[in-house]
Amino acid sequence: MVVRNKARLVAQGFCQKEGIDYEETFAPVARLEAIRILLSFAASKGFKLQQMDVKSAFLNGFIKEEVYVRQPHGFESARFADWVYKLRKALYGLKQAPRAWYARLKSFLLKSGFVMGSVDKTLFLLSRGGDTLIVQIYVDGIIFGGSFHALVSSFAEQMSREFEMSLMGKLQFFLGLQIKQGPEGTFVHQAKYTRDILKKFGMGDSKPMTTPMSTNTALDADEDGEVVDQKEFRGMIGSLMYLTATRPDIQFAVCLCARYQASPRTSYRQAVKRIFRYLKFTPELGLWYSSCSSLFLRGFSDADHAGCRIDRKSTSGTCQLLGTSLVSWSSHKQASKRVHRLAASCCSQLLWMKATLSDFSLRFGNIPLLVDSTSAISVAKNPVLHSRTKHIDVRFHFLRDHYEKGDIDLVHVASENQLADIFTKPLEFGAFVRLRGELRTINVFNETE
Repeated sequence: MVVRNKARLVAQGFCQKEGIDYEETFAPVARLEAIRILLSFAASKGFKLQQMDVKSAFLNGFIKEEVYVRQPHGFESARFADWVYKLRKALYGLKQAPRAWYARLKSFLLKSGFVMGSVDKTLFLLSRGGDTLIVQIYVDGIIFGGSFHALVSSFAEQMSREFEMSLMGKLQFFLGLQIKQGPEGTFVHQAKYTRDILKKFGMGDSKPMTTPMSTNTALDADEDGEVVDQKEFRGMIGSLMYLTATRPDIQFAVCLCARYQASPRTSYRQAVKRIFRYLKFTPELGLWYSSCSSLFLRGFSDADHAGCRIDRKSTSGTCQLLGTSLVSWSSHKQASKRVHRLAASCCSQLLWMKATLSDFSLRFGNIPLLVDSTSAISVAKNPVLHSRTKHIDVRFHFLRDHYEKGDIDLVHVASENQLADIFTKPLEFGAFVRLRGELRTINVFNETE
């Protein structure tokens, strides 16, 4: 067995005081949707993404505050035993270490001719003639790729000269996601993690199920139900929440069960075990980003009205696609039953994606937002209905504003073609598999769908 130990310079555990030992601590971190956008864009353009890792990244950051540390054990000076060290660079454990590292890397990339993304501050792009190089950073991990191999190789060499790097070759494993790049597209999955959590919670030999939740399942307060171990229940929910990064097909079921973590009952645990049994049936499903997908934006918004049995609130579901590639989705209980408010959240996500994709030199006009509620479309399109909507919070009127500006186009879609339906309610097997396939959640290892 090979054991690798990492040695790092770590600050001793003294309290830093804001305004004295540090000012700002915030450092931009890429959103998971941004990573999916990059994967989708690279697949459509035929870019082969590579990965590098910065060794001891935080030790490269310069700090501007005066910070002193005690002499480390084993390295005390016999002549100056009572002296301390003044830091010029950051150490692991310092409040400002992540920001100092980001500032150092950003400065280097900008000096090298890169342009920082206008929305995503962890995205950097370089244009040389007709060729493009894209760099996405996530703390000490860096994804990069481009249209010209020599440009990509030159960047890797440049980074290796400036920082101590681990060049890891073709992107295969990032943030716990397994990534398989091929000529026909990119497949993102968590098959290994799925098997690990099945084993961890003793579900490896369980009976497989074809859907994550039965259409007859209706979770309620269940105050008379037997209380189960809260720690185990929360551990199961937490493990499943991480898996939703590549498994939109379990998003609704996991989010529904997550509402009952405060006081878990036997019925809730049975619902969670049903999700694990579904994972046993489909351990290798993941997101497929086709190289043949054209790049156009569209969004879907849906709601299961008054679906919660406890407070009769709605469950909303949204999803946003770049061509045929699913890059963002959500499922959560709303504080309001009003459908136009649900569509507003989908609209805001589409506008963020539109702004982000402009850094990739992609321009979009009217982005179709497909909803199956004629009332939501009427409220947004028809100013005559203003007298009926005076009670609505002003911030939700931006849906109408962006429709009038031409940023989005509200389109009615039949309920059977509403892709976001999978995020709002349990579905019977046929409808579930059909929507799952349209969202390109498939198994490329042994595709039977």
